[in-house]
Amino acid sequence: MRDAGGVTPAPPFSAAELERIRADFPILSETVNGRPLVYLDSGATSQKPRVVLDAERSYYEHANSAVHRGAHTLAAEATELFEDARATVARFVGARENELVWTSNATEALNLLAYSFGNARSGRFALAPGDEILVTELEHHANLIPWQELASRTGATLRFIPVDDAGELRMDEAATLVTDRTRILAFTHVSNVLGTVSPVTDLVALARNVGALVVLDACQSAPHLALDVKALDVDFAVFSGHKMLAPTGVGALYGRYELLAELPPFLTGGSMITTVTMEKAEYLPPPQRFEAGTQRVSQAIAFAAAVDYLSAIGMDRIAAHEHALGVRLRDGLDVIDGVRVLGRPEVGLAAFDVAGIHSHDVGQYLDDRGIAVRVGHHCAQPLHRRLGVTSSTRASAYLYSTEAEIDALLEGVVAARDFFA
Repeated sequence: MRDAGGVTPAPPFSAAELERIRADFPILSETVNGRPLVYLDSGATSQKPRVVLDAERSYYEHANSAVHRGAHTLAAEATELFEDARATVARFVGARENELVWTSNATEALNLLAYSFGNARSGRFALAPGDEILVTELEHHANLIPWQELASRTGATLRFIPVDDAGELRMDEAATLVTDRTRILAFTHVSNVLGTVSPVTDLVALARNVGALVVLDACQSAPHLALDVKALDVDFAVFSGHKMLAPTGVGALYGRYELLAELPPFLTGGSMITTVTMEKAEYLPPPQRFEAGTQRVSQAIAFAAAVDYLSAIGMDRIAAHEHALGVRLRDGLDVIDGVRVLGRPEVGLAAFDVAGIHSHDVGQYLDDRGIAVRVGHHCAQPLHRRLGVTSSTRASAYLYSTEAEIDALLEGVVAARDFFA
C-alpha cells in the first residue's frame, strides 16, 4: 500500500477480538426491515462506541461551561478538557497541539484555508492572475469547489491532474502540470470513491520543487491508516471526526505553525482577539485566531475519546483488518457478472456499477435486506463522469465490520442483479 502514513504489517483481528469491538457499538445490534443491520456505509459516517457517547454525556453532566472565558472553577475545568482534547487529536496525527484548529468538519476546514488565502493581501498566501491552484480529478467536491471559488475571486487559474481509464492518477502529467506558477497543490490522501491511496511522497516532492503549498484531504485516511502529517511533509491537512468514531459537527485543520501564524483569520468575533477598539482589532496566535465564537466543546472532547479508542486498538491492526475485508469485497465483486468495480481499491471500500441498474435501485434492494450502503456520485461528480458512470453503489467497511457482512453484501448484489434483470 502506497504512502499509508506509516502503516506496518499486522494481523487482522481474531474472531474474539472483533466480537469485543462490535459489543462496544450499541447501534450494531439494531435491526432494519426485520433484518440484522449490516452497516457498510462508514465511508460516509462511522458508528460510535459507548466510550465516545459517554464522554460527551459526561461533559454535559459534570463540566459544561464556556471555555476560555469564565474565571470560575467549572469554566477552568471545561477549558482544560477542551485543550487536552486538542492535544490528544493533534498527537494522533503527529502534530503539535498549537497546530490543530477545531472546525465543524473537513469541508469547513478547506473553506477556512481557501477564504484565508483569499484574505491575504501579500506574501506567500496572496494569489493573483497568473498563479495556479492544482487539484486532482479524484477530489471530493469539498476539496474542489473552495479552490474553484478562490480562483474566481483572485483571478488565479485552477488546473487538475487527470486520472486514466482505470482511475489512476496520471503522474506523468502531474510532472508537467506542477510549474513555477503553482502556488497550491491540494489532493486527497485516499479516494472516497476508488479507495486508492495517492502517491503522497511523489506529489509533495513536485510541490516542494516549486515552493507550492500542499493541502492534504485526509478524511478517508485518518480513520483507517496511521497518519503522520510531519512524516508526510504536508503544509495543511483536514479530517472529520464523524468518519472516525467521533460525533458529527467537529473536524480539524492541521497547519504548520509558522504558516498558521502568517495566515489571516477567516471568521472574526469573540474568543479569537487580544485587543479591540472601535477602529481595529488584534488577533490571538494560532490556533485560537481561527476559532471565533462558541466552540464545539463536547464534540471535541468526544473526538479525543474516539482517537484514544482507535489508538488503544492500534491503527496498524485496524488497517490490516480493513485490508483483508477490502480484498474480500473487491474480489467478490469482480467475479459477479455485470458488476464493474471502479478503480482498484486498496482499503476496505469499493464503489461499483451494476450494468443496467441504477445505483439507487441497488441501494434500495440492499436496504430491504438490512444492508446500508451509499449510492449516488459520492460528492465526486467529475470523477464519475471521467469513468463513464453517473453514479455508483459504494460499500465501505470499518474496524467493526465482519466477513459475514461482506458476504451478505455480495449475495445481495447478485440477488439485486437477478431481480432487476
